[in-house]
Amino acid sequence: MACETQQARAAGPEAIDPRRFRDACARFGTGVTVVTTHCDGNDHGMTANAFMSISLSPPLIAISIAATARILPKIRKTGCFAVSVLSEGMEDIAWHFAGKPRAQAQDCLRCDIRPAAVAGSAASFVADVTSEIIAGDHVVFIGEVRQLASDPGGRPLLFFGGRFGALAETPAMQLSIDYQDHGMFW
Repeated sequence: MACETQQARAAGPEAIDPRRFRDACARFGTGVTVVTTHCDGNDHGMTANAFMSISLSPPLIAISIAATARILPKIRKTGCFAVSVLSEGMEDIAWHFAGKPRAQAQDCLRCDIRPAAVAGSAASFVADVTSEIIAGDHVVFIGEVRQLASDPGGRPLLFFGGRFGALAETPAMQLSIDYQDHGMFW
């Protein structure tokens, strides 16, 4: 394995096959989110797993959107977006916003906030874009959170190896961490 890695580095980034890269990235388990914005009187959304927290003070989050995604110019135009962390059992909503429409997911957005967020999600964040970074074939938006909601008992929908999943039913180990000193968990 080490030899293969050294050979790939020596050959340069152009030697990395996109499919192999994507397959390797699929070995990292993630949550599943729906990114939305409200533009020209309509809600627009897409399923994404490229989401992360950036800073606690100020509260910043980041999303990564393909340069070819239809939602990209809409986020640029509105300057804001919402991220809904889907709860387990919301696979139909994930598929719906991934371009495979599901009738039961048609009216899943909470329209009491703008941009709208997915009702019943484990957490949701509404953010104003503070910066935009071109990163290869994607654009990373950093947003300052101005509104959030979370369900303390909510269990997230997970994605790993090209499949949806859920947390195991085993009791979670409780961590007692001083977040200011350790910074790696929130």
